[in-house]
Amino acid sequence: QVQLVESGGGLVQAGGSLRLSCAASGSIFSISTMGWYRQAPGKQRELVATISSGGRTNYADSVKGRFTISRDNAKKMVFLQMNSLKPEDTGVYYCNVEARVRSWSTSRDYWGQGTQVTVSS
Repeated sequence: QVQLVESGGGLVQAGGSLRLSCAASGSIFSISTMGWYRQAPGKQRELVATISSGGRTNYADSVKGRFTISRDNAKKMVFLQMNSLKPEDTGVYYCNVEARVRSWSTSRDYWGQGTQVTVSS
């Protein structure tokens, strides 16, 4: 089983910054893509950013140039540095990893419990 624990959310004024962290633990053979998603009230969950095991990144157009995703493979952690935050960035941010628990198992998605980010205007 894989557990994901997020931290770093909170309340910040528009223009401010936050750094989210997510730590993976448990029986993990390998981790491929790691990412962050968010869900605003009344809206569907959407991709924010992903990073491959090789470091290739992908961002939603709405956060390009403001957010930076990174990972520490040795510590099984993924980070999201969020700068120039806007009220529309408000939502619950979820960590996601694609992981295998055994060498012979297939990859599957795992999700964290979510951390609230609120940006006031």
